[in-house]
Amino acid sequence: MSDQAFVTLATNDNYAKGAMVLGQSLRNHSTTRKLVVLIGPHVAEPCRDALHSVFDEVIMVDVMDSCDAANLALMKRPDLGVTITKLHCWTLVQYSKCVFMDADTLVLSNIDELFEREELSAAPDPGWPDCFNSGVFVFRPSKETHEELLKFCAEKGSFDGGDQGVLNSYFNTWATADISKHLPFIYNLSSIAIYSYLPAFKQYGHDAKVVHFLGKVKPWNYSYDAQRGEVRGHSVSPDPCQMHPNYLLQWWQLYAASVLPLMQKAYGDAPFSSGFVNQSSPVRARRVGVNEKQNGVGWGRCSAGEVGSFQAVCGNGPVHSPQQMVGVESISQVSFKQLALALSAFQGELHQDAREQDQFPPPPSQRVSSEERKQRWEAGQIDYLGDDSFSNIEQKLNSFLK
Repeated sequence: MSDQAFVTLATNDNYAKGAMVLGQSLRNHSTTRKLVVLIGPHVAEPCRDALHSVFDEVIMVDVMDSCDAANLALMKRPDLGVTITKLHCWTLVQYSKCVFMDADTLVLSNIDELFEREELSAAPDPGWPDCFNSGVFVFRPSKETHEELLKFCAEKGSFDGGDQGVLNSYFNTWATADISKHLPFIYNLSSIAIYSYLPAFKQYGHDAKVVHFLGKVKPWNYSYDAQRGEVRGHSVSPDPCQMHPNYLLQWWQLYAASVLPLMQKAYGDAPFSSGFVNQSSPVRARRVGVNEKQNGVGWGRCSAGEVGSFQAVCGNGPVHSPQQMVGVESISQVSFKQLALALSAFQGELHQDAREQDQFPPPPSQRVSSEERKQRWEAGQIDYLGDDSFSNIEQKLNSFLK
């Protein structure tokens, strides 16, 4: 279908990596539609070259900022301002219908059936289900709609400072007008929802078609130990357990098998952040900062040993082949006991870091109500050493599995 396309947006090199993983996941699942990426001027030339290897069209757009600092500050997400650039997707009038997908999404199976939906079709937002989440939506490109959206932004702004507020205000009948425009949650499964309603994830998670890595910390903010087949967390992550370990590992495997070779070819001998842990890094999975260029984070060109160690673990076949995926099972086979163990490992890391960095014990935590604790959990404010410790989480998980 040459007149229909999947569209994504990359305003910098990190989101370009995410866009390439998304694009490759669509190709791995045999999409018949075109792939288009909108990029900002801050995407480096080598990244643009790599994007051309995955996408049918790479289109430069001006990065717009909502300039709504007050609303963004309330959300503690000042990085969302430039996402208003997403509105440029309505200018792609060479296509009759498109599906927009954020660069922090990952496709788990063929989703071409989304093109049977009409504008504006989207899945509910887990934080406020009467709003749709703008990470995945079906739309019809139109210069008229684009002009109206820009005018709407100028006159009314955005209630959250980003594109989701604008789009929900503009398409304000989504919640009640036409149920057929409500995409099932499996087309935009968020990590937040997985941990806020575990029984539903256990029941329906195996049908997920798109996973959305919501939140400030993205898959590319972590690092990857190819030799061990492990994803290592950065200290910038306040809520690492919200990123489902199997999905996160799948993202890194796809990046290593299909995207990293494109980056190496594009950059040549020039340095770039591979995200791989160096061979000489310590055995313990220490947490490292985003801007650290040493202590185990693979900056610069990946060595042949790093790529070779990945191939030794994962094999040379398609990354989506079940026989060659390292530790990635179908969700129906995922053990919640294993999930609890993963949380236990992170808790152990916190204890170790605490011993290294602070000799003074933390003050005793104040008891909070069940409702307040739930709100903190959904906001990513998780008390790993208190009420949300491994033993308490394991006890709760076991109660669901009985």
